[in-house]
Amino acid sequence: MDIHSVKLIYFSPTHTTEKVLEGIARGIGVDVVERLDLTPPGAKTQVFEELHDGLAIMGAPVYGGRIPPEAVRRLRRIVAHGTPAVVVAVYGNRAYEDALLELRDLAEDLGFRPLAGGAFIGEHSYHTAATPIATGRPDEQDLARAEAFGISIRAKMSGKRTLDEMPPLQVPGNIPYKVWKAPPENTPITDKGLCTLCGLCVAACPTAAIAVEETVTTDKSACILCSACVKACPTGAREWEWAQIAKWRKWLSIEHSKRKEPEVHL
Repeated sequence: MDIHSVKLIYFSPTHTTEKVLEGIARGIGVDVVERLDLTPPGAKTQVFEELHDGLAIMGAPVYGGRIPPEAVRRLRRIVAHGTPAVVVAVYGNRAYEDALLELRDLAEDLGFRPLAGGAFIGEHSYHTAATPIATGRPDEQDLARAEAFGISIRAKMSGKRTLDEMPPLQVPGNIPYKVWKAPPENTPITDKGLCTLCGLCVAACPTAAIAVEETVTTDKSACILCSACVKACPTGAREWEWAQIAKWRKWLSIEHSKRKEPEVHL
């Protein structure tokens, strides 16, 4: 089977998943690469064309060993008709647990035919200079692995005439999935002394939880703790002051500092 086009489908508040998918697409090496970015707030109501042809590369971050519910809700609005797919979970160097299995099963429910899967590492959303967690990842080494994965996917498909010749994709994980524990409602805070009211936090937020007028306000009920606004703020005005996140940061930076490498399944 030849691959003539690739569609990147992703929820990526801090852009790490997006970068990994781009690397895989480079390895596959096709001229036509389209994007379906499910991250902006408008994706919650956007009407998507049903997918038939090409290869889909579907990616999402891992929150607590699962695909975040907001990503699942947006992905469930996609309909495919036997489209071959690669599923990718991106986690912050702790563990991806059931997330890749969950994404594979979701892809099948949507009408995709998963033929490859990968778990890659991205800089943790709670990373800071004082508590480093997978700093700068995906880095050059990770992206080289992503490209090599893309080359392997193309080779696997070129050796088959139809998708029916490919065995079902097997990936690690458990059924039932790990129970999702929704975190308490909380949000980053804004230091008024550093804030320039530039609005970049508003543009970065995937749930439209932030508003900028004379001050910055955040809807706690809409915040998904992704830290996109923190990473997007050019002055460092946006930050977490929640004690629980401080504890998580310290624990992750100490207990999960050893570099983990991408895992791929073909």
